[in-house]
Amino acid sequence: MPRKAGTAKVLALLLSPLLMGQGLADDGRARGPGDDGRWYAGPYSYSDEMGGFRIVDVSGTGTREDPVEIAQEFETASPATLTIRAERPVRLRGVPSAEFATGMIYVRLVVINGSGLPWIEFELELQEQPDEASTFGDGLSFDQGRRDSGNIASDSFDKYSRDFEPYDRVLFTNGVVDPGKSGLFEIYITDFTPKRTIYLKQDPRAPYS
Repeated sequence: MPRKAGTAKVLALLLSPLLMGQGLADDGRARGPGDDGRWYAGPYSYSDEMGGFRIVDVSGTGTREDPVEIAQEFETASPATLTIRAERPVRLRGVPSAEFATGMIYVRLVVINGSGLPWIEFELELQEQPDEASTFGDGLSFDQGRRDSGNIASDSFDKYSRDFEPYDRVLFTNGVVDPGKSGLFEIYITDFTPKRTIYLKQDPRAPYS
């Protein structure tokens, strides 16, 4: 699988004042989490409330044309979980939009490696309950309707593999994210029975793990 372009955008984020909490939205307002600690984008919010990493910016609506981009920094090579909540009315079997939470979210993750260790693999896992494996019947997956998805990619790893049962996981391999660098990951979350809250476990793999 060829790596997708995105290095320039990653470098721009690394050099951006957003990392110091000084970013501005397109309308000139200060950009950052709300009073509840959630970052709002499109019909969903995104939170680092479970710890282990820090969100530094969120933008986009989650559609194919405007994927939600989540920039985040990991200080260790340990798993951490992103909390995703529907903040707009849920509409079943709709197309991704900014007005309704359809369970379909195009996501671009920009993950900054602040761990001091190289990451030689990176795994993503979807869960309906924290630390519980997602099953085939719950409707939650990474583009499960397509065996060879064109919506999964990375600029740092050349290959990926998927587990559908009893987990919903994507493991990126054959690459590296060096300390102080960033990796970009593109995924498509599909939940055919949309839940108000889902979880995305992120697991950077250092050589010792």
